[in-house]
Amino acid sequence: MSYGVKLRVSGPFACWTRPELKAERVSYDVPTPSAIRGILEAVHWKPAICWHVSRIHVLKPIRFTSIRRNEVASKIPVTTARRAMKTGSLAELGLTIEKDRQQRAATVLVDVDYVVEAAFTLTPKAGPDDTPGKHLDIFNRRVRKGQCFHQPCLGTREFDARIDVLDPDAPPPPPIPETRDLGYMLYDIDHANDRGALFFRARMDSGIVTVPAPDSPEIRR
Repeated sequence: MSYGVKLRVSGPFACWTRPELKAERVSYDVPTPSAIRGILEAVHWKPAICWHVSRIHVLKPIRFTSIRRNEVASKIPVTTARRAMKTGSLAELGLTIEKDRQQRAATVLVDVDYVVEAAFTLTPKAGPDDTPGKHLDIFNRRVRKGQCFHQPCLGTREFDARIDVLDPDAPPPPPIPETRDLGYMLYDIDHANDRGALFFRARMDSGIVTVPAPDSPEIRR
């Protein structure tokens, strides 16, 4: 049995990068299910529960803009980080910023606003104290207090997400009156099978994107 929530997610900018366009960042038209799951898990996640996104309501017109950002082309190797932890020295953790800095263009979404319908199920790791009501109350309380494990973002860390829980029994705000084929969209990463990417054919009907269930044949590699 699943236990659902309705969450409103908004922000001035968003970028859910298409994996087929690697040189410059280009956002999907709407957030991917895995990105929404990341926002939910930023608020509340335990090994005892697993989140599933069912619907995404698009409340504002889909608009893009182009920006340029400074990005770092490299990262500190894991071995260097481990060595610093063992020695207690931070001398090797610095990056040569001027050498590694790159300026890249990005096509991002502007003024986004969504209502997300999602639910969680209990996993085999749930214990006797892991009741659905307990986790639902924790999630709602954390959202209302603005608590999270890390700051939820809209695709990249600099695009913070504003979130608010809605009454699950109340009708959400009206979505945009638009229908379009969104093409193939990233569904999630299959961590159990060599971290393969999973995709589905997304479609927005009258402003609502319906996400297939995890075991649906619509999800493909």
